[in-house]
Amino acid sequence: MPKRINIIGAGPGGLAAGMMLAGKGYDVHVFEKNGTVGGRNSELRLGDYTFDKGPTFLSMIHIVEELFQASGRNVHDYMNLVNLDPMYELIFEEKTIRMTSDRRKMKKQIEMLYPGNGEGYERFMEETARKMKALTPILQDKMDRFMHYVRPKVIKAVPELELGKTLYDVLSRYFTAEELKLAFTFQSKYLGMSPWECPGAFSILSYMEHAYGVYHPIGGVNMLSKSMARVLEEHGGKIHLHSGVKQIWTEGRSVRGVILESGERIKGDELIINGDFAHVMTKLVEPGLLKKYSADKLKRKKYSCSTFMLYVGVNKTYELPHHSIVFSKDYQKNVEEITKSKILSMDPSIYIQNPSVTDHTLAPEGKSALYILAPVPNNFSQIDWKRDKENFRKIVLDAIEEKTHFKGIRDHIEVEHIVTPDDWEHDANVYKGAVFNLGHQLSQMMVFRPHNKFEELEHCWLVGGGTHPGSGLPTILESARITANGILEEEGMGRIPVMPLPKVEGLR
Repeated sequence: MPKRINIIGAGPGGLAAGMMLAGKGYDVHVFEKNGTVGGRNSELRLGDYTFDKGPTFLSMIHIVEELFQASGRNVHDYMNLVNLDPMYELIFEEKTIRMTSDRRKMKKQIEMLYPGNGEGYERFMEETARKMKALTPILQDKMDRFMHYVRPKVIKAVPELELGKTLYDVLSRYFTAEELKLAFTFQSKYLGMSPWECPGAFSILSYMEHAYGVYHPIGGVNMLSKSMARVLEEHGGKIHLHSGVKQIWTEGRSVRGVILESGERIKGDELIINGDFAHVMTKLVEPGLLKKYSADKLKRKKYSCSTFMLYVGVNKTYELPHHSIVFSKDYQKNVEEITKSKILSMDPSIYIQNPSVTDHTLAPEGKSALYILAPVPNNFSQIDWKRDKENFRKIVLDAIEEKTHFKGIRDHIEVEHIVTPDDWEHDANVYKGAVFNLGHQLSQMMVFRPHNKFEELEHCWLVGGGTHPGSGLPTILESARITANGILEEEGMGRIPVMPLPKVEGLR
């Protein structure tokens, strides 16, 4: 009989691991408390409008292609992927930049807006390509023992970690214009961090987009989870919706299975946890069982920021870019308000997705499904969202009206849904509403992050943003490959292959 793999949560990490293991003949069962797959990578429907609940950027498509190939499938049979150009628009106080993965066009635009900085862009692309190549093996393999640091490929990568340098420090080597530095460091928000604190190694985040592009699957990025769920089921795996897990079933430190909210006990040979790490460890594990990750110790960890979300269906269209990012007038102050002083900003930075300009399946003809996000403090801030929600909504919409060409949104809203950090915590089971999980300080990365083969429980594995290599869809998918390989190796079943980085045109 094949080994039975139980998976808590039908998010992208759990589905990716389940898809690959089901493709290798394992008996895979995914238990999801909601009625749809995807977790925060699911769809949200409001009347005739469809939104992505969480991630809206899809990059590093070759990783997705590899995982589907490892499952005997071609992702392009499941998703229609559109390469966005421009990738996104950045709106500053006096200038607007349309970022593109076309290097010639990008350099030309930089020189036009910020004379003398085009050469820095070329150096950034060339040097970060080498950094990406060196760091990729760390992102694709387990890092759960200090001995793993002395592997040749890791030793080679150590200089590229930019120890002691922040992301902002690194980009200051390439650009003199402040706005350009921000244009290539705002991606630290994908980790819920400040560019003035985020480790310099993460300059690879903006490089990934400029080298490999940003994509939109028709139907939304939630199509990734739906597609992986289809492949999992095609291989005989089972997804149990409306089947929340109440507790991890343990005997001593050995995991025997899961106990559902219904009270049913489900045995399994191995357990993969795809829930929010700190939530699972504080709510689903028998109290007192964990030492390294006890509730008290988890409280003292560093966590990412949260997000304030507005999903609005409007009865008009905007011929504006698919993705737009509006920077606050004092971006550093805004970031410090989010990550340090933990107060609501009166001048927030805002992200707007306008997917209907690309994808006509998300809203009725002549209408748009707009996704609006403002990074805000997590719930360690003790902000009273019941009191402050409506006022912050007004601040966000006023800023959009003042700074962008998305005019008159209020007058055209047909449907609307707001999600605050309180909602992330209490409805989506995100610890303290920290949607990007544990912080990505070097003290919480690699061997210092919860291990893919979870160190405190036997027959227990982790996928998702709370384990190595970290948050963001590409890295979450890599966590799934690392965990699947760990299970396969213990069985003597070989490994799911890792392919070399695709060659980027124009780079040496």
